[in-house]
Amino acid sequence: MQALANIDLVNGNSKLAVKSTESLGMNSTVISTAIPTVIITRPQHQAQHLVDLLEQVGRQSVVFPMFEIEEMLENPELDQAICDLEDYALVMFVSPNAVDAMLNRIAEKDWQWPSSVAIAVVGAASRQALLKHGIDEAAVRIISPTNTERTDSETLLEELDLTALRGQKVLIVRADSGRDFFADALLGAQINVQAITAYRRITPIFDESKKQELQTYLNAACAWVVTSSAVLRTLLAWCSQLDQAGAVAKMQQQNLYVPHFRIAEVARELGFKHISLSASGDEKLLLALQSSL
Repeated sequence: MQALANIDLVNGNSKLAVKSTESLGMNSTVISTAIPTVIITRPQHQAQHLVDLLEQVGRQSVVFPMFEIEEMLENPELDQAICDLEDYALVMFVSPNAVDAMLNRIAEKDWQWPSSVAIAVVGAASRQALLKHGIDEAAVRIISPTNTERTDSETLLEELDLTALRGQKVLIVRADSGRDFFADALLGAQINVQAITAYRRITPIFDESKKQELQTYLNAACAWVVTSSAVLRTLLAWCSQLDQAGAVAKMQQQNLYVPHFRIAEVARELGFKHISLSASGDEKLLLALQSSL
């Protein structure tokens, strides 16, 4: 496997290596020494699918949430956009959380997604979230990057017919933080853009329990699954608060597994040394994790 700018790119042809270990839940501190334990930094409710996949191939995993998702219960702007949904030519969801935040509200009204309104998403996880809500390409046009080795706003933009969208309305459903690249690019193409915050990302309190967990995982040289660039900054900030000399440098030497090119770039900028970039989706993350054994 060749290194590309200090990032290992794992393609979809890697073979699975099955090992016999035990899958663990949140707050476990029993760490495998033979095969690196996989630390999943997602919220608990979004980690189970990957935990199950790892268990099927005998990999030990621990869920160590680095953020939580909080949907905005009072959101009149999003409610109005749902009422006016047919006015939009395209709705872009920045993540599976954005999909859930909007489609949960639509389900409460017992409405259906209008077939005339196309949907844009970045990765496989968002497609899976749409499918969970009963939306697939049989009923609605779904646009996503065709380059599965790099799934981000830049490659999604390449798939859009910006000329056809000129003068039309596009809705972006997003978190309370994140890049404005996609919205700015559409505005630059004379497209009417409305961006609505549908959920918040909450960083948990770094209490003594989490400090002990982090120190255990840090010293065990685990495999870290990171699906948000914000998690990288939180990891380094938390390590700086540990009562352990060189904790930040040690974190930067951990093996990271990320499903998006942008997360890999941020990791490199923050000084992480061992970054494996997979295609989007839990199955591709699994391939990357297993190919390193």
